[in-house]
Order: sequence, then C-alpha cells, then structure tokens
Amino acid sequence: MKILGIETSCDETSAAVIADNRVLSNVIASQAVHLQFGGVVPELASRAHVRKIVPIVKEALKEARVSLTDVDAIAVTHGPGLIGALLVGVNYAKGLAMALKKPLIGVNHLEGHIYSNFLTHPELEPPFLVLLVSGGHTMLLLVEAHLKYRLLGQTRDDAIGEAYDKVAKLLGLGYPGGPVIDKRAQQGNPEYVTFPKGLAQDESFDFSYSGLKTAVANFLKSLSSREIEHHMNDICAAFQKAAVDILVEKTIRAARTFQIRRITIAGGVAANSYLRSEMARRAAEYHLDIFVPEFQYCTDNAAMIARAGWQRLQAGFQSDLYLNAFATLPLGEPLLTHAG
Repeated sequence: MKILGIETSCDETSAAVIADNRVLSNVIASQAVHLQFGGVVPELASRAHVRKIVPIVKEALKEARVSLTDVDAIAVTHGPGLIGALLVGVNYAKGLAMALKKPLIGVNHLEGHIYSNFLTHPELEPPFLVLLVSGGHTMLLLVEAHLKYRLLGQTRDDAIGEAYDKVAKLLGLGYPGGPVIDKRAQQGNPEYVTFPKGLAQDESFDFSYSGLKTAVANFLKSLSSREIEHHMNDICAAFQKAAVDILVEKTIRAARTFQIRRITIAGGVAANSYLRSEMARRAAEYHLDIFVPEFQYCTDNAAMIARAGWQRLQAGFQSDLYLNAFATLPLGEPLLTHAG
C-alpha cells in the first residue's frame, strides 16, 4: 500500500511516498527566510507553503516513480502547529483526496514523530517509551499499544528545543540554536560551570527549562565579552549537559519504574549527538534497548506523517472532508480523525 504524506506544520514543506515501512521518497524544503528574524514568522511560513506545496508533491511523486493514481491514501498533518501553515497542507490534501477519491487520514504531528522510529526500526513493537523532544514539545510517553499513549511527563514551561534557541540567542550564535550549540559543545568542557537541572529532585517525570535559561543568562552577565568568546564552547557544553542529563535520568527512571525495556527518542532534538550517546550509555547499564530514527527522520518530514497515516488506516481510521487544522491537538484517537 502506497501512502502520500504531506507535512506543513511549521517552516518545512515536505511530501513523501512510502510503501508500508519502505520510504520511496521524502522531499523537504526548508524556509531560509526566517533566519534573519531569529525564529519562524507564521505569515511568511504560510505564504512559502502556498508557493512550494505543489512542486514539492510533484517532486516526491517523481522521485518515488509513482503517479497520483498509484497512491492508495493521503496522510496530512492537521495539528499541532502554526494554524496558517497547517491549513495549506490540510486543504491541499483534502482537494487531492476528493479529486482522486482516495482515503484521507489526518495525522497528529506528534504521532508522526513517534512513528518516525518505525521507518528506521520496522521491528519495533509496543510497549515502549518515547522521549519526544523538539522546539515546541518535551514529553515522556508510554506507548502501550499502537495508537494508544499514556503521558508520563512533560515540560512545565519551555520545551528543550526552545531553550536551545534562547540560549543560542544569548550567546549570539543565531537560529536555530540546537545544531550550533551541539557542535560547539563537542569541543568544550562540560564541567566549566554547573548549571541547574530543572526538577531534578522532583519525583514526577515532568521537566522544566525556564530556570536553566535564566541561569545561563545570569552567568553570562558575570563575564566580560572576551571571556564569553574565549569560553563559548565550554558554556555550550555545560548548558547541553544540564539540558540533556535530566532527560536521560528521568527516561531511564521511567523505564525501570514501568519495567519497559525499549526506549525510543523522537523529534528534532533526537538528532542531538550528546543525547544519543548519553542515552545509549545509560541504557546499556540497565540492559535496555534504544531506538533512534535516522537523522533525516528526526526533524519535520512527511515520511513520518505517511507512516503514522498508514498505521491509522490499518486500524480502520480515516478522515472525512470536514477535517480541520488545529494549533493545539492532544495525542489519541478522538480528535485525530473521524472513524471511517
């Protein structure tokens, strides 16, 4: 079965074609226009999606060597995300589905990230833990069965990706902050300064990053511009250690508490080198299995949306042409699709 996936939740216009777990194409067009603003401008994102969605879908079909008539169903992100950006993808997908008389599947963007792991690890089966970390989300979930989720913990303020961006801005490193801080941190001394790990003493599986961001800001005020430049890599390494260590600690504790032996990481921050290596190291101490998507499936992409759509279609779910876009959308069956 071939699924066409469409993703326009933020600033990537993406289309992909998959055949079950096999990716035939995955085309992603990022929007460089936002770099000068230090963050995504919603109106500019929407306009860029309008310009790019048709050629991107055509490119995905061409790369997959299929035509629209060969596609069995269309999966599209309908939340959460920027409402204007989401509407571009949702309306385009609804038009295709109506014209082609093909099934339409609305997909939660977060569910797409969860199922990105199956593109790399088709052997993965529930139950497993998911540490979902991105620019907008920091969540620890227990996947009890396919499409059935239990929220164990989440951030109480900033998401980890947002914290990376804010700290990068404080350091003058530009946007997005995650990749550049990760690269700098690899050359730095993480013991140069100790930053607080949010909710480290809290028994819950929740996270907090507002205090870490403030601690970095206050520490920078104590240094001269020359000292900041000289110790830039060290500051990045110390920040990254505090930001990531708490993720690893709480994920490992959750695995032991709920006796789950499989841990997955998903979302854009899953590409972080320190998170990958530290989670693998700690998991090995308790003989836990770690599953992480390939780098190309960590950030926003349509292949993961197509894969989640395939899973929903197999379970008997599909959407009707009243499918709408939602800026916020909880995980789970009721709000994701209309049962077909």
